[in-house]
Amino acid sequence: MADIVITEFMDQGVADELAARFAIHFDPTLHQRPDDIRRLASSARALIVRNQTQVREELLAPLTRLKVVGRLGVGLDNIDLAACARRGVTVAPADGGNEISVAEHVFAGMLAFSRKTLFTGDQVAAGAWPRTLNIGSELYGKILGIVGLGRIGRQVARRGAAFGLGIVAYDPFIEASDPVWGEANIRQVDLPTLLGTSDFISLHCPLNASSRGMIDRAAIAAIRPGAVVINTARGGIVDEAALAEALGAGRLKGALIDVFATEPLPAGNPFAGLSNAILTAHVAGLTDEAHVRVSRMVADKVAAILAA
Repeated sequence: MADIVITEFMDQGVADELAARFAIHFDPTLHQRPDDIRRLASSARALIVRNQTQVREELLAPLTRLKVVGRLGVGLDNIDLAACARRGVTVAPADGGNEISVAEHVFAGMLAFSRKTLFTGDQVAAGAWPRTLNIGSELYGKILGIVGLGRIGRQVARRGAAFGLGIVAYDPFIEASDPVWGEANIRQVDLPTLLGTSDFISLHCPLNASSRGMIDRAAIAAIRPGAVVINTARGGIVDEAALAEALGAGRLKGALIDVFATEPLPAGNPFAGLSNAILTAHVAGLTDEAHVRVSRMVADKVAAILAA
């Protein structure tokens, strides 16, 4: 029987290193079959998951030997933290493992919309020369609003300052006296001010009771016309239908959306056919470097707990 059950994709080299020390069962598709997880992990001391495996009471109850849940990432909304705590199960996320990748993904979207780099390639290849359509705008001097100033939000702020953006941020859990506000000359504002003044709005808060539905229809209506919305946090934070309506009406310049309330995004979703929506498949934190880094961080944490 396996000591460690890995239910989603992980760097193969790191998984092989774990297999040299522990009995593992590694199946990147296992998250699709909860009954098989319970069966295969019945005597396991560790689970390693990403965001698709739902670590809830029903899954945890029969796993009586479980000591640790390793999370290949940082969001914990798919893990019942209270249920784990009651059982003495440690939850070990990869804090900081993918923050650079997510921050760079944000700027890929910002630059795509400001410089219009993704929208005329077919015309150029066909022999047209749409120079006027390619005339964009600079990031310099614009306002970047960051919702959630944790590890990733801070990486975004530092890069924004390097581009010459003015940075405003909303995070009710960080005191005004915290030195983070001075790192990139960040101005602390409330959410309505951020929405109404920012040229780019980037979401970096966890999905929890206070953030679920936070960017609702009223909040989207309050966003500065012509702004770009970027969501690499969690889909449940944003009213997707209202955002799609604002994009379709041309009220917003665009949106880069990496996360959705339902993943994979179902056919017939409200973003279908929108030329000003860049949709990615929850990959902001998935670069080659981050994939290895996150896998190694979690493997090291899990191995240390099992060896203790």
